[in-house]
Amino acid sequence: MSGRLDSAQPYALGLFRIVVGLLFACHGAASLFGVLGGASGSGGTIDAGTWPGWYAAVIQLAGGVLVLLGLGTRAAALVSSGSMAYAYFKVHQPGALWPMENGGEASAMFCWAFLLLVFTGSGAFGLDRLLARRTTEREETAAERQTPVAA
Repeated sequence: MSGRLDSAQPYALGLFRIVVGLLFACHGAASLFGVLGGASGSGGTIDAGTWPGWYAAVIQLAGGVLVLLGLGTRAAALVSSGSMAYAYFKVHQPGALWPMENGGEASAMFCWAFLLLVFTGSGAFGLDRLLARRTTEREETAAERQTPVAA
């Protein structure tokens, strides 16, 4: 049983990455463009350049899309995780100790989910793997062409 589950791990991780990236990108789109209920469910948007909300929304949209696509997953997940740690400790945690009390559940969950992706990578279905495969094939082809000629 364990072997079958282990063989499915890259696919489960890939689906996890896609869902987390999509949800994160939706948060950014809502704040920047007022879609999906807008910022804080009010239907509004965050004014451009306001600290830290607008910058967080840009990171959410860009980081979410990159993680969703599996493109630069580790770097995008690291920046996204850091932004959610900042959100939790600077915005939510001063209000109360526990996430249930301070409204920081989403920030905490996103922070840890992205930190996991930093260490695991994109899993299956990611553009990272496709690009890595192409690079490896090119390097192997180039190495074959450079075989030394016997004197």
